Amino acid sequence: MINSLDAESVRAPISGLPREQLDSLEVFPEIESTNSYLLDQPAPMPGRFRVALADHQTAGRGRRDRQWQSPGLSGVCLSMSYTFAKKPPMLSCLTLAIGVGVIQSLERLGVRGIGLKWPNDLIARDRKLGGILTEVRPAISDKVTIVTGIGINYDLRNASDPAVLMTGLGAAIDLAAAMRELPSRSLVATILIEGLFNVLADFDAHGFSDFADAWERYDWLRGQRISVDAADRIVTGICQGIDDDGALILQTDAGRQRILSGSIIFHGQKEGRP
Repeated sequence: MINSLDAESVRAPISGLPREQLDSLEVFPEIESTNSYLLDQPAPMPGRFRVALADHQTAGRGRRDRQWQSPGLSGVCLSMSYTFAKKPPMLSCLTLAIGVGVIQSLERLGVRGIGLKWPNDLIARDRKLGGILTEVRPAISDKVTIVTGIGINYDLRNASDPAVLMTGLGAAIDLAAAMRELPSRSLVATILIEGLFNVLADFDAHGFSDFADAWERYDWLRGQRISVDAADRIVTGICQGIDDDGALILQTDAGRQRILSGSIIFHGQKEGRP
């Protein structure tokens, strides 16, 4: 049986600068959304952060207000509120940098073979392992507060509703299937918190440059033929990675196209790297 998260069990192992800069860490047995909760809380001072975790979210959200379904105790649902002293350059790339940091955190736990599906999905064995939602609080000064939500499928073996095991890619996957030995949910949460804080602090200091090479290594879409629903149009082509500002690059019949925002329609056909 998977036990509920305990705030002290998650907080105690946090070390180094993340421990020094942590203002609060709260765990909820059930909450509508950890992101929504932190968006309603006071913003941390620049360089500091707050964390909210939940055993179960009743109204978890993904991009474009899509629902994030996670049966109770089956996932790791956490959000972090962090304040930049001023708006970082290339803020549009922050979600991409966070994706890199989440993978590297999971690699610390022994997970291998995870990829990033632009702009915010974590993929293992061609199935969805988790997702990232980054939201900006309304600013009243040069300071910018970001609330980042991370949802990871931890162990779906006891999920009672088969619908939660399905995504746009087909069947979902969890850490229980992606690892030889499953660590505790508390340890997964601790490692993710440390990694996420370090990404935000690094992005604050250096922008996306420290993450660009790693993103290319983890890019799951590169070389695949896909379509992108970009709100006012559907664009189809071979994915050629991302541009310097985080835009998705597609080689189409009409030439090279840059996509700044959209949803991937996956055709399931590998075309090989261009």
